Amino acid sequence: MTTGPLRPPVRQDVSSQWDMMQFTPLGRMLFFHSFLSPCVGVLSPACLQLSPDTSQFFMYDRVSLNCEDPTNSSSWTVRRRTSEGGVRPCSSGWGSTSSESTCSIGNLYPSDSGLYWCESAGGEGSSSVNITVTDRSVILESPALPVSEGAAVTLRCKETLSHDHVFNFFKDGLHIGSSSSGEMSISSVSRSDEGLYKCSISGGDESLSSWVTVHASCPPSSSCPPAAVNPPSAFRLMFHLLVGTPYLLATILLAIIHRDRKRARTLAERRSSNDVIMETPA
Repeated sequence: MTTGPLRPPVRQDVSSQWDMMQFTPLGRMLFFHSFLSPCVGVLSPACLQLSPDTSQFFMYDRVSLNCEDPTNSSSWTVRRRTSEGGVRPCSSGWGSTSSESTCSIGNLYPSDSGLYWCESAGGEGSSSVNITVTDRSVILESPALPVSEGAAVTLRCKETLSHDHVFNFFKDGLHIGSSSSGEMSISSVSRSDEGLYKCSISGGDESLSSWVTVHASCPPSSSCPPAAVNPPSAFRLMFHLLVGTPYLLATILLAIIHRDRKRARTLAERRSSNDVIMETPA
């Protein structure tokens, strides 16, 4: 997700991930993990998870960031890029760590706004999340991570002052509904629900805009239309080639054995037929 009128991230459909990874056991495990967890559409083994799961925060709010890696294949740390501090890992002047892959910020300030992601010891990066800390009186809480098609999504419009207001919700600049509770729910999201969302209070301030990404849910047994994805990194490509090569060689070897057996069976049948013809009396 991106915050503000920024260009939306490139989609990476689950169906395309399955096409790329179905030949390796590790690939199948990563696919099922991404299909069942919030780490949807992530080609990297790890993804960044936020608690709470939103990209907009008030000043002095708290956020916890965790690098989730189902394969435990690498050591991951939380990093960020801000306009004031550049690229820095957690605990290097910001945040505190309870473990190598977890980072917490107790009191957020506008200077904490920026891109956050997970990075391995080998330099491999996960998908990033754009966090915005605002001094506005209204924020929109929406999923920071991509959501699967068919999932339930709740948008929350929050304000610093506790007054009775009508909360208005907008998608791509168009009004889509109002609520007195400050919440708007979508029981089953579809690809058409993807877009820029914001909210406002009657007679008051409005939030910044946040991009909500929706990925198509496509189990391996289904036939999903292909979608364009970003090419994998050289490291990931080499990894899949190394793991997939033994399976390819085994398939070729079995094909050769099958062909040789078929040839031997055909020759044996021909010899048997010739023997019968030779023994027939004149």
